[in-house]
Amino acid sequence: MTDQSPLVFSRINGPDQQSGHEQVVFCQDRASGLRAIIAIHSTALGPALGGTRFYPYTSEHEALEDVLHLSAGMTYKNALAGLDHGGGKAVIIADPELHKSEVLLRAYGRFVASLHGRYITACDVGTYVEDMDVVARECPPGRNWVTGRSPAEGGAGDSSVLTSYGVFQGMRACAERLWGEPSLAGRRVGIAGVGKVGSKLTGLLLDDGADVVVTDVAEAAIEHVRRTHPQADVVDDVETLLTAGIDVYSPCALGGALTDDTTAALVSGNVRAVCGGANNQLEHPGVEKLLDDAGILYAPDYVVNSGGVIQVADELHGFSFERAKAKATKIYDTTRKIFALAHDEGVSPATAADRIAEHRIAEVSRLQSLYLGK
Repeated sequence: MTDQSPLVFSRINGPDQQSGHEQVVFCQDRASGLRAIIAIHSTALGPALGGTRFYPYTSEHEALEDVLHLSAGMTYKNALAGLDHGGGKAVIIADPELHKSEVLLRAYGRFVASLHGRYITACDVGTYVEDMDVVARECPPGRNWVTGRSPAEGGAGDSSVLTSYGVFQGMRACAERLWGEPSLAGRRVGIAGVGKVGSKLTGLLLDDGADVVVTDVAEAAIEHVRRTHPQADVVDDVETLLTAGIDVYSPCALGGALTDDTTAALVSGNVRAVCGGANNQLEHPGVEKLLDDAGILYAPDYVVNSGGVIQVADELHGFSFERAKAKATKIYDTTRKIFALAHDEGVSPATAADRIAEHRIAEVSRLQSLYLGK
């Protein structure tokens, strides 16, 4: 009988940007219950850098698809952020509320260490700076293969500070493209998801003079915004948010927020731009064309939310907040460049962003052919 299930090699060598992975590592430690997958998409620009997602996937297939997709996205994100890093990602297949433990994290850390710096990890959904401190305990002294650590351990701490700042810079570029001025003053911005990134973005926008309306499924997140930013309006759900007369929609929760139905609602609500902190916002590639055809300016998520990876990458060189913030400020210039190229070449912003990233990867990786001597 022939096995008809998808093969790993055929999956990682497919024709799209999620393909061409250099290495996929399946990790298991029975004693701790660890089951993890580390995917290295590219090391053309340098060691692969990307976070570890701790999530209760419904199947191994779902976990593999997610880690392949996320790691490919990190290649493009790191390239566009100007970092000397390729793209990688890892997933731990378990519920962090039930199964996270010191021994599991340390077992995972040993698998990260076994790659000898080809993959550098950091926080993602379900993992925090304290977890990275534990993972790092299994790396040899002087080997900085875990970043996004706590300040007590020499790390940069919460990366949502610069993630939200980068999204704000991308939104300024949207405002300039649409209204001629890089300011959100007098504009109404709807934020879906006011966790660590969304709540900080709310503050930045209010300080810039924007009118902000928010929603979140977590009541604790809403209460936090009510306390810290009482000027912001609160609505019950995303559907209400999209009909609240907003100029800019900012998805800042989990991925897949931009669907066919969402796009139709954006059109009906005369929304002019989409710029948010969530990863993988497009439910499928066709949504990007729907937005473009409708005249809605889409700032690619992997461009504008790269402030976090800029921060953790800077940590590898002895963290300087001012230096990292200066790099994150350039997200404004990068986003402007993408919009200009998209206009000049008649393509979508995401296509323009991919072209810029691929050009940098090709140019820098070409230098590897130059012999450095012994």
